[in-house]
Order: sequence, then structure tokens, then C-alpha cells
Amino acid sequence: MNERIAILTVLMTIGLMLPAFTFAQAKHSPTIQEMLSLKAISSPQISPDGRFIAYQVQETNWGENRFVQQLWLVNVGTGKSFQLTRGKNSSDGASWSPDGKWLAFVTERDTNESAEGGGKASHRQIWVMSPDGGEAWQLTKAETDVGEFHWSKDSKEIAFTASAPKSKASKDRAEKYGSYDVFGKDYQRNELWSVDVRNAEGNFLPQAAKRLISDESISVAGFAWSPDSTKIAFVAGPSPLLSSFGEQDIYVLQLSENNLVKKVVALPGPDFSPMFSPDGRELAFLTWLGQPDYFYANCHIAVVDLAKVLNKAATASSEVRDLTANFDENPSPLDWGPDAIYFTAYQKTNVDLFGVNPQTRKSHQITSTKPLVIKGTSFTRDFRTTAFVAEDDTHTTELYVSSVGSFSPKRLTDMTAQVKGWNLGSPEVISWKSQDGTEIQGVLYKPADYDPRRRYPLFVNIHGGPADMSKPTLSPVEYVYPVQLFLAKGALVLEPNYRGSAGYGATFRGLDIGSLGVGEMSDVMSGVDHLISQGIVDPSRMAAMGSSWGGYLSAFLETHTDRFRAISESSGMSDAMTEYVNTDITPLMPQFLHATPWDNPSLYAKTSPITTIKQAKTPILIQHGANDRRVPAANAYEFYRGLQDQKVESRLILYTGFGHGGNDPKPLRAAMQSNLDWFNHYIWNEPIPKDSPIWGTNELGADK
Repeated sequence: MNERIAILTVLMTIGLMLPAFTFAQAKHSPTIQEMLSLKAISSPQISPDGRFIAYQVQETNWGENRFVQQLWLVNVGTGKSFQLTRGKNSSDGASWSPDGKWLAFVTERDTNESAEGGGKASHRQIWVMSPDGGEAWQLTKAETDVGEFHWSKDSKEIAFTASAPKSKASKDRAEKYGSYDVFGKDYQRNELWSVDVRNAEGNFLPQAAKRLISDESISVAGFAWSPDSTKIAFVAGPSPLLSSFGEQDIYVLQLSENNLVKKVVALPGPDFSPMFSPDGRELAFLTWLGQPDYFYANCHIAVVDLAKVLNKAATASSEVRDLTANFDENPSPLDWGPDAIYFTAYQKTNVDLFGVNPQTRKSHQITSTKPLVIKGTSFTRDFRTTAFVAEDDTHTTELYVSSVGSFSPKRLTDMTAQVKGWNLGSPEVISWKSQDGTEIQGVLYKPADYDPRRRYPLFVNIHGGPADMSKPTLSPVEYVYPVQLFLAKGALVLEPNYRGSAGYGATFRGLDIGSLGVGEMSDVMSGVDHLISQGIVDPSRMAAMGSSWGGYLSAFLETHTDRFRAISESSGMSDAMTEYVNTDITPLMPQFLHATPWDNPSLYAKTSPITTIKQAKTPILIQHGANDRRVPAANAYEFYRGLQDQKVESRLILYTGFGHGGNDPKPLRAAMQSNLDWFNHYIWNEPIPKDSPIWGTNELGADK
């Protein structure tokens, strides 16, 4: 009897253990394809009455090699969601009419994708649908793609931007001479248009829009309606080129006065993001208040009295009220409510929601102290409720709703369920002292089975910007670097928020001015040494990587230290002078270095990895977009040739479909796989697979 009981006890114990054993076995390291196939949500738009939230869900269409956005709607009361749009093309930019009757969005649809509208839409157009159901109908028939659009506050019109159609002269030139580009002179201006929703509502057919601005010397870059729907404040510069950003000013279009246009804000440097006060008497906007080096200084939310500036030739600095002078970060304004202007801002490793009182100029934080990275926010008509998407250390990006007055977020989605069977690492915010005593923070990712008694390989993943930051989030996708796969193989990953990063104030962002590369490298390497001193890092197996500014710093490490076993850089600058003369963001380098290459060639040389190319020793993978205008591919060619001349093991992969970053899943899969194979080889001594995208076609054809 006792023996039988013992056997039964063992069987019961095994039976009780089976679910846990099965669950543990189910945990697996995700593949790159699985990571890129994750659905992701964004752009929450809560209805004026707070009953519904429209949001976007991104899916991966591998057959078409594209990421597709579709609109979903959730009932806040019941929590039930359903899909609003379908099709092979994206539908995005959802916007509620202020009366809550309609939901507008932008898409390009073929005839067989729509029941209404008739004919093929050759450009992205505005479509409208009822949240109660039924088919969407095409509202506009613009000759070019619709860009930004906004409802008038009375829900009767929609204004939108679209690039100007090609002129007859432009078409004649192409017919006579073929295709070519006069640099800095060939572009299509962005124009401002409006369409009357009332005329379309009854027959559900596309409507002809009217051009609101006839001035061909300006290009519109953003706009906002007044509360009474009689005015539109808009941003404009001399061209749509990024190099003209510093010349943007703010104008007011007075629809009730025969479309009279008046420039109302003209401070030195860029002025943008206009926003009317609820009573329409004041205009808020973002500005650097004339600071010349605006790339690393704080921008400010400022306000002007609209009646005063409409009656003056230009705006004087004395007429501008700075609302965020005491807020030491860059605010991103969202909306103007009855008691506050709401904005988000980086705060160390968080992104939080704030409000500033226009009368007292005092800012207050709305979100709680729990680490949260907010990525999109909207408000109800009465500003008592907010909908937002956010991620943290235990959730991928999810949709939330909360009271504004008493922040208590309620999660409405469970996108994190997609990764619950995955073997993922966990983030921890750490800090250390740099070589000059500056305190630096970073995010340390640890593998799921982390053991503090072990010494791990270390990967240093350097963020771009430089005014960006690493955040302690669960997200398994880190652009072209498969961080979670490095963790799953048994590595630590450090993401340092080096000097110049956002979230730590203007002084911190300016610490690298005049000495680019040098200060950031000391921040990175002191973080590496900090972890080594804790006994958790194997200093003989370390790697570095980064994209954009992170790519530049990875290249800088390549030519200044041999402590890493392998490096990968993506879209990085190798030569500051080459960058200056090629980039579409021309003011960047002169602001960071306070000189052009012709003014101070030695400073440009000091900050360029190419200058110390003879010191390079570490095997390095270079990845770059052929169409990158921000950091043009000349940087990659130059760096690769220098490395080859030094006989450094290096490889350059040029992605023909990439600009400054990739937008399509297949080349992103190739970039991630290339990095995985590269580091597997140099950190874990694994052979590079024969089917790796690192190999050229002649190598693939060889009998290895």
C-alpha cells in the first residue's frame, strides 16, 4: 500500500509539473522574421466624447515586401476592438470630426478596394467613414499625395497640404532635356488646400478642393485651425527642403477676409507648430527664441497676442511670452485645453506627459513616476480624458486610456501577448561617472537566465540623434541590430545615454560641442569599464554597434580603440567635411562645431574617424542606404576604402531601398541577419552561414 501511494504521489507530482515543464519548453528565442512580423500599434485618436479610440496597427506583408498600417476602433466602455480598414495599401492618419460624426483618414485605394468613389485613386487621398459602420468614401481628388490634414472646428471643412502639381514648364523641360536635378532648386512646394465636407456628405463622391494660398515664394510645413473656423495659422519657409528649416515663420490666413495672409511670427531661426488658444485670442508655437545653435539648445513653447501681431509688420521679441523658460528639455506640444497646454518631453529614460499653465507659466507632470515611454497622445473634447500608446520594461507598445486630472491608465490592448512565448531579456537603468566626472546613465539589458556570478560577452548598442535616448523597454526590435538575439545567446547589452542625449537638459546636450566623438567615446568606454569592474563582463569578448549618430560613434571607436573584438556601424558619418558638403541638413555640423570646414579644418579633422584610419584594427561591418540624404553614402565609401587600404577586415553592404533607415521588411531582415552573422562569427567563433546576406553573389556561387 505504501509503495502504491508513493508511486501515485510521484505520478501526481509529475502531472503537476507537466504544465510548467511544457511552458518552459515553449519559451524560445525569436527569429528575425518573427520579430519583424510583430504587429505594432500607434497614433491613438480618442473620439470627442471619449466613447471610442481609433488607432493604427502595423502588419508585415512579406509577399509585397512592405509594412502596412490599418485602422482599428476600440469601444472604451466594453474594451472590444474591431478592424475598420483593410487592403494592400496603408490607411493611416485617422482624425475625428469635432462633432464626432465622421472619422477621416488617408489612403491610396484601387477601384476593387472601394465600394464608393469610382475609379482608381492614383495618389493618397482623404477618405471618410462613419464610426457606426458602412463603407468609407473618398473625399478628395488631389493631383498629388495628401500630406497633413485637419478638420475645421465646426466640422464643415478639411484643410490639407499637398505638393504643387508639376507645372507645364517643368513638364516641357523634361520632354526636351530628359530627367536631371538642379541641386537646391528643383522641388515642388507644399500648398494649402481645403475641401467642403458638406458638399460631399450627401453624394459620397470625391470633391474638388480649393487652393487657399497663392504665394509661390513659400512652402507650407504645418497648420492649425482657429476655434471659430475663420482662420488658419500655418508654418512656411522658402522651400520644403530641410536646409530651409531655420527660415520657417508663422502666418495667419484670414478666411473671412478674402483669404488675407499675414506673417505674425518672424523670430530668427525656426518658428513652427502653431496652436490657437481655446478662445482664439492667442497663438502658441514652438521656437528657439532666436538662439543661433538650435540643434542642441532647448526649444520653447511661446505665446503671442493674436490681435496685436496681426496689426504689426513683424513680431518683436518683447511681444513673445516664453511659457517653458524653466522647463529644461524640449517640449513636444499636443493640444491647448481650458487650463493648460499639454506636451510630452523626454525625462532621462522616460517620455512623460506634462501641462503648462499659460497664465502662471508653471509646468506640472501628469504621468506617474512609474517608468513609461509615451509614443502618442490625444484628448477628449473636454480634456478630462486622454488616450495614449506607451511601452515599458514589461510591455511592448500598448493602448491606454486615463483621466487627465488623476492619472490612472487602463490598458485596452494586449499586444505583449505576441511575445509571451519568447525568451526575452530584461532592462535595468544604471549610472556611472565618465572620465571627466560627468554622471552618465544607460540601459543594461540582461539575458533571461542572468547569473551575476558569470562573466558575459558585452555588446554596446549606441543610439542615434545625438539628441535621442535609450529607454528601458521590452521591445524586441532595435532597428538593424537584433539585440534580443544577442541576449538569448548569452550576452549583456549596454545602451549608453552619452553626452548630447535628450532627457537630461540643455547643458548635458551641449557637452560635446566642439569636441564631437571625444567626449561621447569617454562616456561609452567608462560605462564599459564600470561593468568590467563589477566582474560581469568578459573584456576579451566585446562588440560595439550603432546607427546614424550611433554609427558615427561606432566608427570613432573603430579608429580610436582596439578593445572591441568586432564593430558594426550603420548610416554613420566618417568624415565631418564630407558630411557637411553632402547632407540635406546643412546647418548641423556648423552648429555643433561652430565653424565650417573652411573656417576650422583641423577641428573637422579631429572629429572625423577617417583622420585616424591608420589606427583601425577591429573587424567592422558597414551598412548604408544608397538613398541616404541625411548621412550620404559617400561617408561609407570613404571609410571602407580607408579600412581596405589598412588591410582591416571590413565589409560594406549598400541597401538600394534604404534612405536614412529602412522602411521595408526584406532589406531590414537582411540587415539584421548580417549583423547577427557578423557578431556570431567574431564573438562566438561561429562560421558565417553560406546563405548569409553578407556574401556577394560571386561568393554565393562559389563551392565553399
